Amino acid sequence: MKKVVIVGRPNTGKSTLFNALTNTRDALVHDRPGVTRDTISCNIPNRPWTVFDTAGLETDKNGIARNSTDMAINAIEKADVILFVVDGKVGLSQMDLEWAKLVHKKTKAPAILLVNKTESLKRLSDINEFYKLGFGEPILISAEHKRGLDIIYETLDKLSVNETYDEQNTQKLKIAVLGQPNVGKSTFVNHIIGEQRQIVMDAPGITRDTVKIPTHFYGRDIILMDTAGLRKKSNVTDDIETLAALKSLDAIEKANIIILIVDGTKDIEKQSLSIASKVYDSGKILCIALNKWDLVNQEERDEKLLKLKHQFSNSFHQIIKPLILAISAKNGTGIQNLFKRLYEQWEISNTEAPTSLINRIIEKLVSEKQPPMSRLKRPMKIKFARQTGRHPIKITINVGGASDIPESYTRYLRRGLATAMKWEHIPVTIEYKKSENPFD
Repeated sequence: MKKVVIVGRPNTGKSTLFNALTNTRDALVHDRPGVTRDTISCNIPNRPWTVFDTAGLETDKNGIARNSTDMAINAIEKADVILFVVDGKVGLSQMDLEWAKLVHKKTKAPAILLVNKTESLKRLSDINEFYKLGFGEPILISAEHKRGLDIIYETLDKLSVNETYDEQNTQKLKIAVLGQPNVGKSTFVNHIIGEQRQIVMDAPGITRDTVKIPTHFYGRDIILMDTAGLRKKSNVTDDIETLAALKSLDAIEKANIIILIVDGTKDIEKQSLSIASKVYDSGKILCIALNKWDLVNQEERDEKLLKLKHQFSNSFHQIIKPLILAISAKNGTGIQNLFKRLYEQWEISNTEAPTSLINRIIEKLVSEKQPPMSRLKRPMKIKFARQTGRHPIKITINVGGASDIPESYTRYLRRGLATAMKWEHIPVTIEYKKSENPFD
């Protein structure tokens, strides 16, 4: 996959263009300049290109803006093609000229000049002045209205020689990293990818977009999804933070596996339990990573770990044994073991259990504890069970007689089945199907 990097000064519409090209809403879009901080990426559907959205190139020498600009420059140096975006309404600025000069200096990759916000030709500035940037003839687009995308695609296709779209990329394991602000998510991600890709500062709310990073870790190609920190609703007053939180929750649905990072030096908070609940309800595999474990006193670790496991086990009936592992993102300890365990659970969740085995287990559970009578005093007859789904594992049980099976009995069957099949760490759902046999 070749790398297409979108660059330009702040507020020219780069993130809107990223979403339009990739047909996603992965990039956070807001009228305020400087919303994008990290570099995020996504494939163009059915084309051999990966698009990177970068922070607006700024001149600040310190703080987040400096870190964001450094990451954008790093992306420029690795690019196969540059999409240089300018604002057609504002016209050419001194900052455009300065950053065009930097692009020429940092890369020999071809650059495509895109004049954005050209939906109203009457409000356009002098287009000819953009030739001063040294990128040749400008292409007029409107990212917000998705105008001019076909020209961009055609131009990219001409630059693509003997490239084929990697279908396997869409099948890579997607692992989302969630948690409250400042628990070490970006430090964790940077350790896995082996570079300072995500901004790390001792302040909450640094990451805003959900950043998708294709990488290879512990023997497997994965797509790592770093998300914005999730805070209590009462503490969220900024609309950008609200949008970022919604994207973080959306990552749960798009990911295959969720890593929930919590601060191991503190007690578990209700917010983390709420996130875990959403993950379990979605049927995704969850691992709770106790970060900063190196800062916990040695003599307190066993008791603290046991307490947390009891807390999670008592809070959620969807899972038998929560997968809780201690790590240090700063030192890198425990991270390989965490991924080893997650890969194992994914493979378990991907298996198809023999129908005969499922039925033997269910029959044994029923013989040990008969299902209760229905409200109409009719007995429930379990006739046949089989696995009908994966990720999460779904078991369909054909029943006769009673149809109002209490949740408590379903939990009994789920627990017994998961224990027998070694499914304790992964979600298992049970559904009932009324038998259509007229003689039942």
